[in-house]
Amino acid sequence: MRDLFLGAGIAHSILVFAVVIAIGLYLGKFKIKGISIGSTWILFVAILLSHFGLRVDATVMNFMKDFGLILFVFSIGLQVGPGFFHSFKKGGLQMNILAVALVLLAVAVTVAIHFITGEDLKTMVGVMSGAVTNTPGLGAAQQTMADSMRAENYLASDITSATSGLASAYAVAYPLGVLLVIALMMFFKAIFKVDLNKEKEVLDKEDNNEDVARRMHCEVENPAIFGMTIKDATKDLGNSIVISRILRDGVMSLPGPDTVLQKGDKLLIVTSQKNVDSLRITFGEEVPMHLQDWEQMDTRMVNRKITVTKANLTGVTLRSLNVRANYGVSVTRVIRSGVGLVARPNLILQMGDVLRVVGPELGIEEVANLVGNQTSTLNRPNLIPIFFGIALGVIFGSIPIAIPGIPQPIKLGLAGGPLIIAILLGYFGPKWKITTYTTQSANLMVREMGISFFMAAVGLGAGQNFVSSILNGGYWWILYGALITFIPVCTIGLIARYVCKLNFYQICGLISGGTTDPAVLAFTQGAYGTDYPSVNYATVYPLSMFMRVLVAQLLILLAIA
Repeated sequence: MRDLFLGAGIAHSILVFAVVIAIGLYLGKFKIKGISIGSTWILFVAILLSHFGLRVDATVMNFMKDFGLILFVFSIGLQVGPGFFHSFKKGGLQMNILAVALVLLAVAVTVAIHFITGEDLKTMVGVMSGAVTNTPGLGAAQQTMADSMRAENYLASDITSATSGLASAYAVAYPLGVLLVIALMMFFKAIFKVDLNKEKEVLDKEDNNEDVARRMHCEVENPAIFGMTIKDATKDLGNSIVISRILRDGVMSLPGPDTVLQKGDKLLIVTSQKNVDSLRITFGEEVPMHLQDWEQMDTRMVNRKITVTKANLTGVTLRSLNVRANYGVSVTRVIRSGVGLVARPNLILQMGDVLRVVGPELGIEEVANLVGNQTSTLNRPNLIPIFFGIALGVIFGSIPIAIPGIPQPIKLGLAGGPLIIAILLGYFGPKWKITTYTTQSANLMVREMGISFFMAAVGLGAGQNFVSSILNGGYWWILYGALITFIPVCTIGLIARYVCKLNFYQICGLISGGTTDPAVLAFTQGAYGTDYPSVNYATVYPLSMFMRVLVAQLLILLAIA
């Protein structure tokens, strides 16, 4: 038992990790005025225990750090992957340009501080990662430094000392990095003289997401389409329209593409916001009806939700199911991750999609059998694509990439490689009929396990020299980190408001996503009572995360060149 608590074996190491993580997560539950740094407490607990002499096996520590980092970034990639490329469309392009500018300004301030003060650039990379609260950036920087030092035959002790120095700088700068961004959000609210209700109303009016479904009720009043089929009448409107029901002479039915329109027909239409005005012109003005009105008129029609749970339907278009012709059932919308999408014929299905269908009871039962509708199967994670993706990510991250002007090829490493592969799998997986579906709880479990392992390993490695580093000039890192946080965030915030004319909620999402800081996002959502910032957070987060990982590695390579 003495070896278990005071030794250095595998069991001892696992025990230490478990205790550190448990204490850190418990402390993360406490909030001060609604603010918490969450799992980052694991880092500080590990540093404290390591400072007082607690040690773990070096091999176990390195494995936990690297494997934890892989799990963390891979789960992030799978989550953001489906919407990654879509984020560059429309206003997302402007948002991502501002986010990239935020990242590059932080790099510029970091380099400037290095030249002005003479502080080691490698240490400044650790300070920068902490100031922008980007843990994967720290991991990428540590790995790049370790790989470079191994290539030059440095001793293992020297490598450990160098990477621990990065972690110490990160830990010192991190707390103020969180608090300062939150303070700047409050500062922006004051100087912009923000009226939260007016800001929200503006976004409500501008909310015209082309994919999000909207229900409308129209009466056919346009003489130009009398006697035309639905297919011909709507051919200029694209695929973002589904006429789910038609009411004629008090009789309701399910229309098809060849249904002939007559004067006075009432239509229940599911479409995207952008088509509303065009539909009013094509058919006629909206009529005051509700979904309950349609359901009460014909009890033969059943409105139900069914879930796609068959893996072989991943990547299949909605048109290929042909449920209207085969079963007399109409799919009115597809609910994905809580968002209702228009049931376009070319919409590619994913495992876990919820189909809103209407039709006869028997037909709906047959469609349910067709798509699976066995929600219990979704609780079983698809581990093969995940581990295969991790393997590809490790391989991809190990490929040297030559960049002109940099003497040593760059590698994306264990942070960048799995992140990119996960994003690609998340986006292209359904199109390649690869099932990568995991429940939100499963994804969060993997992510939290990964970041917990990584934080604990980093802290246990950095704690031995943490206090001495602070006393030997490390206290300046707090100031450097504050500058790296303040200057870019303040600059981009002002540009976003006064040049780009962005809404306050959009700025909150931009800053929290650009700094890859979920704590700031949680604060803005809680303090200002809306989920609008999360939309812009999700828009800029993937590219910001990738850029933070990449620039951290580039700075390390420049430092050792």
